[in-house]
Amino acid sequence: MNKHISRKKSLTVALGGLLLGSSLLLMGSKDIPGEKHTNRKMTAADLKIETVVTGLNMPWATAFLPDGRLLVTERIGKLRLVKDGILDPIEITGLPKILYKGQGGLLDIALHPDYKSNGWIYISYSSPKADGEEGEDGGANTALLRAKLRDHELTDIQVLFKALPNVKSTPHFGGRIIFDKKGYVFLSLGERGQKENAQNLSKDQGKVIRLHEDGKIPADNPFVKTDGARPEIWSYGHRNPQGMVIHPTTGVIWEHEHGPQGGDELNIIGRGKNYGWPLITFGIDYDNSIISKDTARTGLEQPLIYWRPSIAPCGMAFITSEKFKDWNGDLLIGSLKFMYLQHLVVKGNKILSREIILENIGRVRDIRQGPDGNIYVVLENSGKIVRISPKA
Repeated sequence: MNKHISRKKSLTVALGGLLLGSSLLLMGSKDIPGEKHTNRKMTAADLKIETVVTGLNMPWATAFLPDGRLLVTERIGKLRLVKDGILDPIEITGLPKILYKGQGGLLDIALHPDYKSNGWIYISYSSPKADGEEGEDGGANTALLRAKLRDHELTDIQVLFKALPNVKSTPHFGGRIIFDKKGYVFLSLGERGQKENAQNLSKDQGKVIRLHEDGKIPADNPFVKTDGARPEIWSYGHRNPQGMVIHPTTGVIWEHEHGPQGGDELNIIGRGKNYGWPLITFGIDYDNSIISKDTARTGLEQPLIYWRPSIAPCGMAFITSEKFKDWNGDLLIGSLKFMYLQHLVVKGNKILSREIILENIGRVRDIRQGPDGNIYVVLENSGKIVRISPKA
């Protein structure tokens, strides 16, 4: 669990911002005025919430199979199947060794965009140090594999990537997986509690990486020809990216990440760009000391928005469903800390406004738009997946 999720002082400060739709109280000085949704007909009162499945143990992410079943990762290191709202008691076998400790475990899951023809499933997880790997004995780091599913078994397993070095500390694994439309897969990597390494191009910590779908490193990655740099790096200066999606029309990567006390960020990710952690931040350390006096520096990217106090954003989805016409093109982001969703009105690369919806829904770990056009939310604390749809 992140320190800033459990800090009573941060929680006390933040409780004043929990009024429904009270966006201003959740924003820093850079943020948008609290704009009313005068052109938006749908409100939280128009939404229906139904439980899809219960009985999961620390669920982290889900993927929709073409036959209607759900694949669900449990951070404790189990991969499960759900069919027609029933959790299959038989676990899927074939997973590699996984370190379930701190924030580590079995993390994200995503189907290849052409899954129907190739059957590839991509999974991220915290991988313990193997013999000969760089880093601390007893340490671990985020890895990415792909495999195929046969009945209840993973087959054709290929480990595509392992972040290095291995680190003993157990926070900030990142782990989000996305595909663009150009044949590349991206993986977010946390800085593992070693903030200075987010700026170190010789380490994978605090980075977003870009690979070919088979795990090979693209020749045109930004740091391929930089001496001492890891060639897989796409962007750097990140703390703990817990949400990453592709904009449905522009193809641009949107990412959010946890700050310390304050300073959670929503960013647009660009090739070779530096997002500043810990050189700039809108947050302070857990002992209330100053991490950096600067919130901006030349050459470092600014977030689209930031949250102060921190909400611990987790999970993110652009809405494209005809069922949510009023919200089409908007963004939903979950909060682990305050157990709600935020609805952000998006225009181009700008956030026009945001509002809290569905308070006390639970610790949101993942948000996906399903093939049926409804929104599916993974709730870590209750072990549930819920479906959100319009009432009418």
